[in-house]
Amino acid sequence: MLGQAVGFAFLAALSPTALVVATVLLSSADPRRSVLFFLAGGVLMTVVVGTAIFVALRAGGLQHADERDPRYCLRVALGGLAIAASLVLARRKPRPKDPGKKPNLVSRLVASPAPRTAFAAGLVVFSPSLTFIAAVQVIATAEGGVAFVAVAAVLVTTIVVALAWLPLLCYLVTPDGTTRTLKAIDGWLRVHGRAVLTASLAVGGIALVANGALGLAG
Repeated sequence: MLGQAVGFAFLAALSPTALVVATVLLSSADPRRSVLFFLAGGVLMTVVVGTAIFVALRAGGLQHADERDPRYCLRVALGGLAIAASLVLARRKPRPKDPGKKPNLVSRLVASPAPRTAFAAGLVVFSPSLTFIAAVQVIATAEGGVAFVAVAAVLVTTIVVALAWLPLLCYLVTPDGTTRTLKAIDGWLRVHGRAVLTASLAVGGIALVANGALGLAG
């Protein structure tokens, strides 16, 4: 069960936006502080939402052995939503850039990096994904005790916000090299980020559907 939760957490961590934001913040006047507040916002969002989902699932009794089918049906449903979202994104043509159009919320938050805006960006960027919900669902419906839940929750949270703490860790070890690498990745993501997001949604959706279907058939 822990392996499934970790797998879904890795899929949830695939966020081009998080990496772009981390790159921008590491180029700010106070990079370490900015990314730390970005990380804090991400951790808070992940923990609060994850706890709410966990409590709701436990209140619904989905951890009981006789609720096996509803557990896996939920994963199939989440996977179907992710696949549908990837198809919509793939079919939608990118809009031409409009110089007069206002930037999106995340872009506005990191335009002038400060602890408050970096924290708010973390809250927005790490809002829950379908694969994150699936990871929490695996933990909530497992038969493990308190120790299992605690270890799994810490592990999933750490993985989900990896694109906040991992760039910071690399920056602390080698600031110049990390900055150059992230800027190169940022340039690539600005061109191919849409495709990466579409692919991650599709892969996550297929994984959820396959996992749910195997569970129902088992």
